[in-house]
Amino acid sequence: MKSALTRVLALIGLITVLVAVNGGIFAKERIRANGQVIFLELAPVDPRSLMQGDYMALRFRIADGIPAEKSGRVALRIDARGVATVDPDPKSSGPRLRYRIRNGRVWLGTNAYFFEEGTAQRHANAKYGEFRLDRESGEAVLVGLRDEPVP
Repeated sequence: MKSALTRVLALIGLITVLVAVNGGIFAKERIRANGQVIFLELAPVDPRSLMQGDYMALRFRIADGIPAEKSGRVALRIDARGVATVDPDPKSSGPRLRYRIRNGRVWLGTNAYFFEEGTAQRHANAKYGEFRLDRESGEAVLVGLRDEPVP
């Protein structure tokens, strides 16, 4: 009896984890497919961390304009090229970008870009991160790196 109950609970736990993981994947894929294209300018990072294996360490200039006090959403101003900056008017009707505070720093959803082995040179001169922004939740998904914004 106890063994059967343990199996049932383990199965329920497994199903719960699978639903949660797949729900997160579905949400990110929906943003990738339907999100507004925005570009966030990259900021310098420690050069020793720039290229490590098959990923690039990232930092975004926009994070410098966001106070690292508590997680929230920041109003954006998006120029004609699609480049987003912090809108100084917090009551702006523009889109909002969700951010979190991790280790005392602003976290915009990622701090690394993973790429195919042997293609590091293609990304070495990137100046912008290309994101898809969900205007409802403010969640942004990094979809690529660009030398110039391409609206």
